[in-house]
Amino acid sequence: MPDAAFDPVPLRISVNGKRHNLQVEPWTVLLDLLRERLGLTGTKKGCDHGQCGACTVLIDGRRVNSCLTLALAAENAEVTTIEGLAANDSLHALQRAFIAHDAFQCGYCTPGQIVSAAGLMIEDHARTRAEVRELMSGNLCRCGAYSNIVDAVVEVLENRGRP
Repeated sequence: MPDAAFDPVPLRISVNGKRHNLQVEPWTVLLDLLRERLGLTGTKKGCDHGQCGACTVLIDGRRVNSCLTLALAAENAEVTTIEGLAANDSLHALQRAFIAHDAFQCGYCTPGQIVSAAGLMIEDHARTRAEVRELMSGNLCRCGAYSNIVDAVVEVLENRGRP
């Protein structure tokens, strides 16, 4: 006799503005759903323990580590990944700033850093470089591009509301 706890369950989720009706195993984490089922590989699998931030996505504008978040926790929510930040063919201001400030070296952490910075802007708590550093501290960069990352984020925060 099959065990209902192991049966796939329905999941309605919006990812980057696109609605999906899926069947998922209850233990599926959001990171695996995004990468393996939806083909959105911009979100990176780093430590798989919620300690590095490479997997950061937004759920209804809130920053989360997708490696620790069950996909079912995003039921009826809007998930935004790095692929969803750009509008049409125009890069998001944070993406442009990261390029301008050379805020990446190997680039592995970059998607999580940018999405985390986008969430930081939504939260609207960071006013200073020190606050940006503190509120982005959950996103690690093995290459040590932190000063360039902070420069990029601060530039966008300072230019918010300007054309």
